Amino acid sequence: MYIRKIVSTHAGKRYEKYVLVESVRTPNLAEITSRKLHYLVAARQPERDRWLAEFDDDEEFVGVVRAPSPRNPLQKKTRVRVKLRRTENATYVLCVSEGRVKKDRAIREKHEKRLLADLEKLRARVEKGGLQKSDKINEAIGRLKERYPRVARYYAMQYDADAGSFSYTLDAERRARAEALDGSYLLRTDRTDLSADEAWRIYVMLTRVENAFRAMKSPLEERPIFHHVERRVETHIFLCVLAYHLLISIEKTLLERGIHTSWESVREALQTHQVCTVVLPAPHGLELHVRRASTPESAHRQIYDWLQVPHQPIRPIKRWVPASNDLDRSDQKSDEPPNSLD
Repeated sequence: MYIRKIVSTHAGKRYEKYVLVESVRTPNLAEITSRKLHYLVAARQPERDRWLAEFDDDEEFVGVVRAPSPRNPLQKKTRVRVKLRRTENATYVLCVSEGRVKKDRAIREKHEKRLLADLEKLRARVEKGGLQKSDKINEAIGRLKERYPRVARYYAMQYDADAGSFSYTLDAERRARAEALDGSYLLRTDRTDLSADEAWRIYVMLTRVENAFRAMKSPLEERPIFHHVERRVETHIFLCVLAYHLLISIEKTLLERGIHTSWESVREALQTHQVCTVVLPAPHGLELHVRRASTPESAHRQIYDWLQVPHQPIRPIKRWVPASNDLDRSDQKSDEPPNSLD
């Protein structure tokens, strides 16, 4: 996963946009390595299929030790097994997760059920003459393969133009191979100094990054990005990365103190400690606005003590402003009281 800048031209104008690339393909890997960076990615299905024999062989698979959370000693972690294989160009980690078997199988069966229903609809349209042109039928076949790539790869779809019929057949061997890979995934990296356990733990950190950016996109409203000027986009991305570093710093500080909690739990606990403005009426058409934080509760003070930060995020700020019903003096603002109130 990395950020990539894309430059395009439309109607004589030059546009730049930044995208977060999650699916890293071979050309993207070449770009990453050309910048002298390392990568650790999940390999695609065709590449995983080439390691089917290794997945079937249980030898050399080792279990990953996953301790339960100290806050929940009864927590049950999914069993994960890993195996390391090195080639001339890359290092591969074969992973098998028992928790993903049912998930992968359910997804595949759901997609296959929908594919079969659409195949029957397409066959009925061809038989009734609702779809007659070969190019249109081939386009419909292509759309089905694009819509159900997970399962369409082990179905052979044919259109006989002479007979005007459409048919499909199941490649049972390919489907059996897919079923054997349920719950498995393949990691690929250019690093040679990592063990299988270390590579797997680095990869699962991706979930922490995704949770962090999800928190910034929603409560912190870091997305969507409406900027069009390059420097503003870069500034926005910089602020996102800065916020992410702050988030990880908070979690790391708490972890070093033996407190196992997440940023979401901290944010949820602190969201009731708010900054508010107290409005006090005064003579001569003025109001005294006092900007201050509310009194922290015990849970707030505990978190602040863990992070070694003050209990009050800001000092009280006083400001004299015209009263809300005094429109004639709306431009008068001062931090000092008026002379008539001395």
